[in-house]
Amino acid sequence: MAAHNWWFTLLVLLVAAERLAELNVARRNRRRALAAGGIEYGAGHYPIIVLLQIGLLAGSILENWLRDPPLRPALSLTMLIVVLLAQGLRWWCISTLGPQWNTRVIVVPGLGRRRRGPYRLLPHPNYLAVVVEGFALPLVGSAWITAIAFSTGNAAILAWRIRVENQALRRL
Repeated sequence: MAAHNWWFTLLVLLVAAERLAELNVARRNRRRALAAGGIEYGAGHYPIIVLLQIGLLAGSILENWLRDPPLRPALSLTMLIVVLLAQGLRWWCISTLGPQWNTRVIVVPGLGRRRRGPYRLLPHPNYLAVVVEGFALPLVGSAWITAIAFSTGNAAILAWRIRVENQALRRL
């Protein structure tokens, strides 16, 4: 295998480590929100989101190693920049929402909706980061099949998730 396969694998593993950091933040925020009387909505779709994210990471590595596509430096570099921008947007969302940020849909009555940071520009900026990263990350390693498969599944689950989240936010 070529060196670029190893570098791509390292990148995906770094993204996986970042996901674990996100989950730790989300777990802590979930406990706090529920203790403050928060109500979780749409819990049934959460396992699907987790499976999709695992599929994105594992599929990207597996496709890159099994297909062993040639390195496309212009594509890889462009998509790497896009992935980094998506990560920046995601952490901007996390820092803006602070303890209200979560990977689940939990509404704490009386807290209100945040309308600063990226949320003053878009209603769901974190989902933009998810969509962009989900397409760009596999393409860093020319994993076209994973990019398309994840994006298709992600579009379906995000349509459901955004509907659930909008209904929950109307209760604030």
